[in-house]
Amino acid sequence: MNVRRHHISGVAVAAVTALGLGTLSACSDESAAAANTDKFDVVASFYPMAYLAERIGGDHVSVTSLTQPGQEPHDLEISARQTARLQESDAVLYLKNLQPSVDDAVAQSEVKTKIDAASLTTLEKHGNEVGGHAASHDDSENDELAGLDPHVWLDPVRYSQIAEGVGKAFEKADPDHAADYRTNTAALVKKLGALNTQFKDGLADTRTKVFITTHAAFGYLAERYGLTEEAINGLDPESEPSAARVKDLEKMAKADGVTTVFYETLVSDKTAKTIAADANLKTDVLDPIEGITSKSRGKDYFSVQEANLKALQTALGSK
Repeated sequence: MNVRRHHISGVAVAAVTALGLGTLSACSDESAAAANTDKFDVVASFYPMAYLAERIGGDHVSVTSLTQPGQEPHDLEISARQTARLQESDAVLYLKNLQPSVDDAVAQSEVKTKIDAASLTTLEKHGNEVGGHAASHDDSENDELAGLDPHVWLDPVRYSQIAEGVGKAFEKADPDHAADYRTNTAALVKKLGALNTQFKDGLADTRTKVFITTHAAFGYLAERYGLTEEAINGLDPESEPSAARVKDLEKMAKADGVTTVFYETLVSDKTAKTIAADANLKTDVLDPIEGITSKSRGKDYFSVQEANLKALQTALGSK
């Protein structure tokens, strides 16, 4: 769509000039924003945001993600081309405090519709149990969200709240298609409600309520369904655990009847397998759904969440 033009900053203009207008117009890189289409152009920071935009926007939107499939979202550094083209989009959908480079680019951009998913639900600080270490970005110590766990999309209830907020933002920004956005949002919220019921019923009666993960991404999910997450690492999936932490986890696993150490597809499984071998435990995948790749146990958010549920049921001893 993009019928309105935004003033582009000097930095963005320089980036466009350096790359060449022909390069930009011919670009098919999914990690760059597809601005100047005849649809409502939305830039999403990473997969969970892009999925919401696609499901809610339907045929009326053109959605591109700043994070490529298989790329660890926490490590994203936005390119000059992405920054330049972000300026020409109709809306940006991101989750503040997850990707500092995205936060900086959005803050400096003049995109009219900026949708911060973190503002559409509630975030919490999570400790060693349940949500893992309450780690914060070093460069965000003065941010009001610093230290809060950003992994809200793994809780279907919070993700549903975000979906509702995104739908309203789309309606306001693109009123010609408001009715369709409302319909699509309602359908998505209903499906997320059904997923919540699946998790609630599927995890209601288990032999143990404790699970170990490498990445402290499942705190909200654990809280929602009465479980306890013990994370090897903090909110940063590539941080290294201390020797004391590893020893504590091994003791806890034995005491609480833990059978499995979960790892994820976008980060090395070396730490998980080392701890599992030392403690005589199994390993399995619990996917934080930060991106969909050929290694994912499903093709979209819902199918991967259903795979996560099955993995948890097996590890926790669902009755």
